[in-house]
Amino acid sequence: MSLDIQTILFRLCMALVSGAIIGVERQLRNKPAGLRTHMLVSMGAAIFTLIPLSTVDLNPNADALSRVIQGIAAGVGFLGAGEILRQSSEESQRIEIHGLTSAAAVWVSAAIGIAAGCGLWQLGLIGALLTFLVLNFFKKLEK
Repeated sequence: MSLDIQTILFRLCMALVSGAIIGVERQLRNKPAGLRTHMLVSMGAAIFTLIPLSTVDLNPNADALSRVIQGIAAGVGFLGAGEILRQSSEESQRIEIHGLTSAAAVWVSAAIGIAAGCGLWQLGLIGALLTFLVLNFFKKLEK
């Protein structure tokens, strides 16, 4: 059963919208990984997820989908590590860790994209809204 173009378009748009919810908050806080980054990570994860779902005519191969999801989670970890290293490489001799929240937000954006790619758009949207709340309101509680 191959996915039709409307299903693919809907799932990709849900990934973009969900990634945008997180990205807007990051953009408003002037973080390096902002709106476009989160939208692209979420949509990219959805595309990678849609590939095994769209190429199987008889039965979806759960093993292939599982491997794709594992690969996305590991690959996005490298993006997050780059964000942390970029933020930490200042002229100070002191070791400081910066960018963990941004790295986590990128990682969550990928998970949301996977949910959207699997057709679990409600899960993705709820996850995006909860992530927005965590990023926006819990920062105030930390202070």
